[in-house]
Formats: sequence, structure tokens, C-alpha cells
Amino acid sequence: MTTRPRPDRTLMAVLAIIAGLVAVALAVVFFRGQPEPLPESTPAGVVQRYAAAVIDGDEAAARRYSTDGRFGTGQPGAPCTRAERPPAGALRVTLVSTVERADTAEVHVVLATSNGSGPFGNSEYESEAVFGLERVNGNWLVATAPWQFTICPVPAAKP
Repeated sequence: MTTRPRPDRTLMAVLAIIAGLVAVALAVVFFRGQPEPLPESTPAGVVQRYAAAVIDGDEAAARRYSTDGRFGTGQPGAPCTRAERPPAGALRVTLVSTVERADTAEVHVVLATSNGSGPFGNSEYESEAVFGLERVNGNWLVATAPWQFTICPVPAAKP
């Protein structure tokens, strides 16, 4: 008489736990939402809203977070030249640090630009950048921005 080997219950339990952890990890990745908005009263919160507006192509919203007349140009006082931005979804902004003074602040970020996919996966370029902010009437506003986030004023129509 031959007896069939019984399945190892310990192995089955370990496999069930691993499958459960994989399911939870996938759920977290696929169902996580947008990052929590930072307070609008902070330099990082203003940069978060400004960058989101520029990436979304909503220049009117971005101007609400810009110092009057400069519109986030890279060099205040220099002529504004509109730069071609990476396509929507190809640019990611990550907060690194914030340096806050009485009436000015610097928000240091890492900009990651995706350039489609290649034979070894998605190619991505990262660079560090700084947003310069000024306090105007008690509110933080973007005075200088990296070239990817420069918005120029619409030229006045000539009669």
C-alpha cells in the first residue's frame, strides 16, 4: 500500500502570505492618489501649485503664484523667452529642500524628464533646479523659475 505525500502546510502558508503581500503592494501602486497638497502659505506649497499649473498648461493659474510682471522668468529684468516644455506627463518635480528667509525663499527641487522608452526601458534625465520666491503683501510668490517653468506675459496687441 502506497501513501500519497501530504502537502506541506507551512509551505502553503508562506506562499499565501507572499501572495497577499504582492496584492497589497500592487494595490498601493495602482490606487495611490496625487501627493498631498502642501499648505499654500509656504514656499514649497506655492511652488507645488505653480509647477502643477504650468505642467497642466494653465498659465492663468500659474500667474496667480508669480510676482507681478516677471511671470517666473529665469532672470528678472531680462527679456522673457518662451521655452518649449517637455510634453505633459514627461516632467516630474520632487521637493528636495526649502530655504526660507524673512522676505525671500529658495525651493530646491529635482526635475526628472522622461524621454519615451528605449531598448533598456524608459530613459530619464534628472537635474537639480531652484525656484526663487519673494514675499509680496504677506504671500509667497514665484520670482524666478527653472526654464522648464518659464511663462512669458502675452504681448499687448498693437492697434
